[in-house]
Amino acid sequence: MTNAVCESLNKSWVVTNQCRLKAVQRNKTTLNIGLTILHPANDIYMRLQLLKRANGYKPFLVDYTINACEFIRRRNQPVIKVFFDLIKDFTTMNHSCPYVGPQGIKDLYVNPAKIPVPLPTGEYVVVQTWMFDAKPQLYSKVYFTFIEDF
Repeated sequence: MTNAVCESLNKSWVVTNQCRLKAVQRNKTTLNIGLTILHPANDIYMRLQLLKRANGYKPFLVDYTINACEFIRRRNQPVIKVFFDLIKDFTTMNHSCPYVGPQGIKDLYVNPAKIPVPLPTGEYVVVQTWMFDAKPQLYSKVYFTFIEDF
């Protein structure tokens, strides 16, 4: 991971407390995101995009919008499940809706060997847009560089 950007689009609903990368070793970086949801959120949708850098960031492989509350109950979206399986041990967002209060990701490290989809070498960004009651409330962008090992 090379950079992390988080922004609350509605500070009366979601407050971003922390959004940073921490270097643990020379080639290992962990992600920490802390946020506080000020009002109960029951109708949550998430748009997940994977963009690859090629004269600007272009859509690559993934662009899904899902009902996050339904996904947590049933885990019925195979592509989103791949991403969730990478973060589920590091996040507090692993219970059913409603969400309120402190939420986040702590010390997330994604081992490249655990990525089940072969990615070509390049620079990528994972963009998440969180919508509560059909209005964008929060977005996060996590930039990373992936190098294929043969």
